[in-house]
Amino acid sequence: MQQSLSIDEIPSLKGRVSEDEWRTRVDLAAAYRLVALFGWDDLVFTHITARVPGTEDQFLINPYGLMFEEITASSLVRIDLAGKKLDDTPFEINPAGFTIHSAIHAVRHDAHCVLHTHTLNGIAVSAQKHGVLPLSQQSIFVLGSLGYHDYEGVALRDDEKPRLVRDLGDKTYLMLRNHGLLTVGPTVADAFLAMYLFETVCNIQVRALAGGSELITVDPAIIETSGHQARQVTRGQGAGALTWPGLLRRLDRRSPGYAR
Repeated sequence: MQQSLSIDEIPSLKGRVSEDEWRTRVDLAAAYRLVALFGWDDLVFTHITARVPGTEDQFLINPYGLMFEEITASSLVRIDLAGKKLDDTPFEINPAGFTIHSAIHAVRHDAHCVLHTHTLNGIAVSAQKHGVLPLSQQSIFVLGSLGYHDYEGVALRDDEKPRLVRDLGDKTYLMLRNHGLLTVGPTVADAFLAMYLFETVCNIQVRALAGGSELITVDPAIIETSGHQARQVTRGQGAGALTWPGLLRRLDRRSPGYAR
């Protein structure tokens, strides 16, 4: 990896890729910056991927070694399902990162974006035997579409992929036991907003359990209606579409430069 290359020296790909790919690159770079802004990053060791529009087997991923607050639309690396780089770039990718993502992208064609984190509270809840508990309003939306995957070591082996795919199924949220959190979405915005909810649920649970008093849980019947409630509260638009423009405005104020 050529670590001496300055971010400012990376040539812009705007106008050299399709408009759809450029828009996806900008959204994905924004998601990396927002993950850093919200404190969900783990130095350079987690990942967000997005499918290149119009393809089934091409994806964008972070250049391994760049901090999330440094990532730009043009620095993202385009790869295939085998993790092979498809463009001339000085950057490599994290092999462990794409093992998880390639497994999901290969079978979940609706999952155009896959987001994975290693946050303290996310890992703390993933290590709790009962996983996510129905303790908050936020938790009902996660519990309505949640899978669990047992820890098998650092995700480097292809033989783990079928079990990852099985455990995610058609769900939006996957808790990787003793490891972290994962969300999928039809857009970068949807995957990010799902992670925002997932992280919030874990933060609330850790605090509630730390309080030491008896807890009140949500009625399972309410959890069963979570999908309908989500559609109502977002007026059918989805949380991603509602909040993404505002998040980009926040990013423009606090971490400009991602869209280059």
